[in-house]
Amino acid sequence: MCLSLATPQPRKNPDGKPVPGLAAAAKQQGSYVARAIRARMEGKRVPAFAYTSFGNLAMVGRDAAVIEFGRFHLTGFVAWALWCFAHIYFLIGFRNRFTVALDWVWSTLTYRRSARLITKSL
Repeated sequence: MCLSLATPQPRKNPDGKPVPGLAAAAKQQGSYVARAIRARMEGKRVPAFAYTSFGNLAMVGRDAAVIEFGRFHLTGFVAWALWCFAHIYFLIGFRNRFTVALDWVWSTLTYRRSARLITKSL
């Protein structure tokens, strides 16, 4: 196994299809690399990486999103609400979840976007 950061090549599944450049794929690859390192340290053989798609969620506008889970497709406000829930669910820590949820509620109610700026030098 060789990792080159200088010239990244698209990874492919055993079926030859490229692994999508999505966070879900990156998380699966990270878990695979951790298992592969452990297996090699123990002298075990490492199987090839295979990406498993659990579906796609995409926000496409204010109060609108698209969800695809196999044959199940959903669009509109309900998809947007599920997208918001899924996004907050995968954030780490209560503080991050609370801050993002509060920011989204404020943005939705006021039609303004907030910005977190660092104004003092550290």
